[in-house]
Amino acid sequence: MSNMRDHLAAINEILLSMGSGDLYMAAKVAEQRLGMSSLQSHGASQMAKYMPEGMRQMGTNMHRAASRFAMKVQEGELLQAYKSLSEVTSACVACHTAYRIR
Repeated sequence: MSNMRDHLAAINEILLSMGSGDLYMAAKVAEQRLGMSSLQSHGASQMAKYMPEGMRQMGTNMHRAASRFAMKVQEGELLQAYKSLSEVTSACVACHTAYRIR
């Protein structure tokens, strides 16, 4: 749960950075806190063994989308970057719709 809260905080930081024109920071936050580079710091391999396969796949899709976003925003392709960011949030929505703690 704490990882997911940090993911949401990271998305907020990304949006704030983009809104202020700091594309470098948006890309950095995306890759370090959401992208494929973040897996080790989040302990993904240890948590994955407790997740259903579908949840693991959705998580991997989200991390890959975040890395794609980071590349697009670094290239200055803002329209494509926003599209990539929507792929990140779409993965979050799909997972949270499918899996809930009861």
